Amino acid sequence: MHPSTIVFLSDAHLGAESPKVEAPRAARLASLLDSLPGRASTLYIVGDLFDFWFEYRTAIPRALFPTLAALQRVREAGVEVVYLNGNHDFYLGTFLRETLGIRTVDGSVTVQAQGRKLWVHHGDGLVGGDLGYKVLRKLLRSPVSIGLYRLLHPDLGIPLAHWVSNLSRVSRGHPPLQAARLWREIAEPRFAEGFDGVLCGHFHHAYERHENGRDFVVLGDWIERFTYAELEDGKLTLKTWPQSGS
Repeated sequence: MHPSTIVFLSDAHLGAESPKVEAPRAARLASLLDSLPGRASTLYIVGDLFDFWFEYRTAIPRALFPTLAALQRVREAGVEVVYLNGNHDFYLGTFLRETLGIRTVDGSVTVQAQGRKLWVHHGDGLVGGDLGYKVLRKLLRSPVSIGLYRLLHPDLGIPLAHWVSNLSRVSRGHPPLQAARLWREIAEPRFAEGFDGVLCGHFHHAYERHENGRDFVVLGDWIERFTYAELEDGKLTLKTWPQSGS
């Protein structure tokens, strides 16, 4: 990795379990973040870094403070951080932007660097079917729902959100990756639009396909796989942290 490298990661779901249980993987993530200054130009967080994120006007979840501090160190060292919302941390408010200097994105982002044109999205809602989820997704992200939720005290609202998130995770699980379908329904339409690389998270499987100068990468997670992608010298590669010798 050298100073122009761009790093992509997703799906740590920090906050889903107790700080004691999560401490080893939070530390593993922090070690990657702390390695970036001087070795990378930009970090893209491709959604669901946190299992739940909601900004009250005067409160943030304290269990997430160590990771927020690690992100602040990355920014203070001059690395740009871009945070795309996921289906668990979809409400990215002013704290990340104004306090930490993180650029937040609702939906997809185009990355043009090193002679490449990449399309990046968390991945939820891109595959056909699952109409019920898509309706719920629209409802939860409405300004009315957000305003009503803010009326709950954080000591009620945050545990409630984690309880609902856990129910969703247990009921939906993470089925086997349908790689061919994702290539067909997510990657190929973007290639037709002129992109030469597509990255997403969400599916909790690590996968890469390189074909005829086009790249498709599913980023995996930071729960079991500890995978991420690097764009270096125009080459997109899926890796695991720590790397050998790191």
